[in-house]
Amino acid sequence: MATPLPYLASNKNVPTLFEKIASAKVPDTFSQAFLANTIGLKGSNDRALIPLLRNLGFVDQSNTPTPAYRVLKGHERRRAIADGIRRAYGPLFDADQDAHKLPADRLKSLVAQVGGTDADTTARIASTFNALSKAADFDAEAIDIRNDTPDLGEVRHSDEDAVSVVAQNRVLPHALRPEFHYNIQIHLPANGDEETYLNIFNAIRKTFQ
Repeated sequence: MATPLPYLASNKNVPTLFEKIASAKVPDTFSQAFLANTIGLKGSNDRALIPLLRNLGFVDQSNTPTPAYRVLKGHERRRAIADGIRRAYGPLFDADQDAHKLPADRLKSLVAQVGGTDADTTARIASTFNALSKAADFDAEAIDIRNDTPDLGEVRHSDEDAVSVVAQNRVLPHALRPEFHYNIQIHLPANGDEETYLNIFNAIRKTFQ
């Protein structure tokens, strides 16, 4: 059965979208007014960026930013975009786990196979996929993060906010006791409420129980 895959009529503003999200405030709702007036993307084709963000998991069905949206504002945003691509184009990665590495002709063949699309739609899907992939880092998870402690809100999230604790384990001779160093940085969201902060500190408490 053919699987629908998201695409844009024009991909030229995809880089601008993520650059502006990184610098702009987190909105209560990612509306067309926010897209036009705050992000600065006012073209008729730009309106499709909102459902694309929804497909990527950065806003929910009511266009409210998700926890993953806040990751776009930190140094982990390229990994977050890669995670969003895997979510939005899951069927492509099911068929080829290295879909993002495929050359143009093979990617189009994969899209046509999975999506059951005609040549024009196939080209649009592949073009959108490539535009997003240029803003993503699919290899970020393989990076040694022992010396790069992620900020709260800049790590991968599930439905609940999580606290990432990075442990540095120094390898010592057998006769010596190993030393564990825990470096924790907590950056509280400026627009969070009391419940948000309580959830953060409860997560920390549970981590060390």
